[in-house]
Amino acid sequence: MEKIPVVELKNLTKRFPGVIANEDVNLTLFEGEVLALLGENGAGKSTLMNMLVGLYRPDEGEIFIKGKKVDISSPQDSMALGVGMIHQEFMLVGNLSVAENIVLGLPDLEIRPPFAKINKKLIELGKQYDLNIDPTSIIDNLTVGEQQRVEILKLLYRGANILILDEPTAVLTPGESKELNKIIKKMLSEGKSAIFISHKMNEVLEFSDRVQILRKGKSVGTRETSTITKLQDIAKLMVGRDVLFSLEKGEYNPGDIKVEIKDVSIEYKKSVRPLLNHINLQVRAGEIVGIAGVAGNGQQALSEAITGLRKITSGSININNKDMSNKTPIQIINMRVSHIPADRNKMGIVGDMSVGENLSMKKYRTEELSHHNIINKALIKIFANKLINTFTIKTPTQYTNAKFLSGGNIQKTILAREIDSCKGILIAVYPSRGLDVGATETVRMSIIKQRDNGTAILLVSEELEELQMVCDKIAVMFEGRIMDIMDTKDATTEKIGLLMAGVERGEM
Repeated sequence: MEKIPVVELKNLTKRFPGVIANEDVNLTLFEGEVLALLGENGAGKSTLMNMLVGLYRPDEGEIFIKGKKVDISSPQDSMALGVGMIHQEFMLVGNLSVAENIVLGLPDLEIRPPFAKINKKLIELGKQYDLNIDPTSIIDNLTVGEQQRVEILKLLYRGANILILDEPTAVLTPGESKELNKIIKKMLSEGKSAIFISHKMNEVLEFSDRVQILRKGKSVGTRETSTITKLQDIAKLMVGRDVLFSLEKGEYNPGDIKVEIKDVSIEYKKSVRPLLNHINLQVRAGEIVGIAGVAGNGQQALSEAITGLRKITSGSININNKDMSNKTPIQIINMRVSHIPADRNKMGIVGDMSVGENLSMKKYRTEELSHHNIINKALIKIFANKLINTFTIKTPTQYTNAKFLSGGNIQKTILAREIDSCKGILIAVYPSRGLDVGATETVRMSIIKQRDNGTAILLVSEELEELQMVCDKIAVMFEGRIMDIMDTKDATTEKIGLLMAGVERGEM
């Protein structure tokens, strides 16, 4: 049976000042298939998809939808052609209902929308695709997995037949990821098609029919997924070198307690439950303690409480045997604590400052980069270039504003700064989120090296494979509570997944 192409990108090129983001890229998506799009951070994946959904216009090349050449100048144009995108960061308004979010922004929406009719159609679509969500539910009251279902339902309601999924499982439990796979297969069986962007290599094999790899803005190969026998081969195409899928750690020899959290709670007036509910946890020198859980269950609040970004309402936080409860961020930094924050754009960088300035933020007060409180720009230049090369940060120059880097390279900038400045305690929240396999390997090896050098590390991650590979102990959080703390050797994916879903240890 002849395959019918629904999307054809022909010789697309997109340039930005000092950078060729995409060069002469061709891509074909067939009806009823999932095409996985892989590549390093900065390889051009997002730029390519942004041209397809009308956020960018190509400098050269052509776009065909179902055999017809089209001019896509806005997201409205792409949606009219049946193309829709689910972004990694959900585009939902928290205090509106499911139905209100789904119809928000529709050009032909009535002043008083007929919500009885809208709700009926949403319920029918939900039954058809196993996306059963109450249209009257408020978004803030839904789990992350349910919110993603709303995003999918929004595209289906708006008539999308070509779906672009950007890291769709990044914030899901293993069980929710399996449910998403079922939903996608149901959609494909009805003739819909999808482009799937992910850095999780095992998911690529599970979700996709074909794999296309971009490197440095160019397409370097397309493979039938069924013919892929070694993940290393795909990873090598992506990054141009061999990548390790297992890491060796030195012997586990924990030392003194560096961070001790005693009965800590955080009450939050906008939430029906505490953000943290009587948390007890210890992190020792030479130890990596992982925190597992679906986003929004207290992991970020815990990291912010330790680093002085959020006030606790009860309990205590001791750092290096000193009570540091509710101290300021600079006081925490002076206790030799480094912090890789969850929100890289709001908390991790200053976008309008250069890459070099962002890299030097933790050290500009020190004699390494200043003298008698006067910053030495020559020293900053040398220091920044060293970190740019060590962490392979892709930037036109160190003087480029950080906001112009790709998401993955912004993350590398934060990682470079925090790991370089780490002097005993590292709080790392989603450190490999959005990174390609090569960069992820570098991050994990850097964290293990810090641990082997005696650093106490708290690692928050949504990647169970990462936690199992890197950590010595794993604590699982659900609704602000720690459900269990296990040695990594005892922490199976199934057990962690159940705890993440709120199943008590005694109920397993």
